[in-house]
Amino acid sequence: MKKVLCFGEVLMRISPLAGGGWIKQNNLPVYIGGAELNVATALACWNVPVQYCTAMPDNYLAKDIDTYIQQQGVDTTPVNWSGNRVGIYYLQQGADLKNAGVIYDRAYSSFYELKPGMINWDEILKDVSWFHFTAISPALNGKLPAVCKEALEAASAKGITISIDLNYRAKLWQYGKKPVDVMPELAQYCDVIMGNIWAANTLLGISIDKEVEVRHNKQSYIDHSTVTSEAIMKAYPRCKHVAHSFRFDHGDGGINYYTTLYTNNHLHVSKDYTIDKVTDKIGSGDCFMGGLIYGLYNNYTAEDVINFATAAAVGKLNEFGDATHQTVEQVKKIMQQHD
Repeated sequence: MKKVLCFGEVLMRISPLAGGGWIKQNNLPVYIGGAELNVATALACWNVPVQYCTAMPDNYLAKDIDTYIQQQGVDTTPVNWSGNRVGIYYLQQGADLKNAGVIYDRAYSSFYELKPGMINWDEILKDVSWFHFTAISPALNGKLPAVCKEALEAASAKGITISIDLNYRAKLWQYGKKPVDVMPELAQYCDVIMGNIWAANTLLGISIDKEVEVRHNKQSYIDHSTVTSEAIMKAYPRCKHVAHSFRFDHGDGGINYYTTLYTNNHLHVSKDYTIDKVTDKIGSGDCFMGGLIYGLYNNYTAEDVINFATAAAVGKLNEFGDATHQTVEQVKKIMQQHD
């Protein structure tokens, strides 16, 4: 079977207890993740042959991380061993990555220091049928968009399917470029574009009707998803599938969650999930992206693709850590229980 290759920065998430509890208890939980690695881990759980390309220093800490990733079923052969450090971010337990409390410590990491020409894409992309990356990598500095473009050109030349998650992290775009100045050039290579209507506006310049937030009802968001998807496909003719997720707070610590998939001139809407209590918000979007890739890779119908991906994301909300460890059977059980 042809492989899926995920490209992005491996990260250590350090999650202290709020209020200084981590100091009193001498306990600082660490999770290994990164958006693209989270996708790769999900695919490995679902028996899709997957590789992960990142950059790490040649030291014992990175070797431990590499061993851990391999133990999850992800092939790390493409790792670029260079630089001096692994990227870190700090996030209090129970918080959302979009929360203002996130602290990034990623400058001058091994991945941050990548430059065009350092990775042999022709070699790495052998036996690969799908290449996945996110908008997080081009946000780090002025060199990484060129690294991404180098990979996209090589993948395109080989006829490889390309997907992107339009992850937007405002704190990362600090090198003088706005996302809309960078991302459209990369999105033109993509067959699958995932995000939400707000990310499409911020990263790709796709217009958004601000009144949709005033109305704040499901049908308005779904209608806007169609408009945004059609605009994306018009701007990026190579794109065949556009997926949007909608995640809103519900009650005291819960979430209302549904998604859409636009393909073949038709919008497919997922089942609607209401989760009263969330264990860990981190990685649910990555799990949704992994579900999209899984369904499309296995030639599921559009309806089955969106429902599997959504159920997988919902399941991740009940798991600690950055990446899911659900099986296909467990995801399908969530779908059945919802029925």
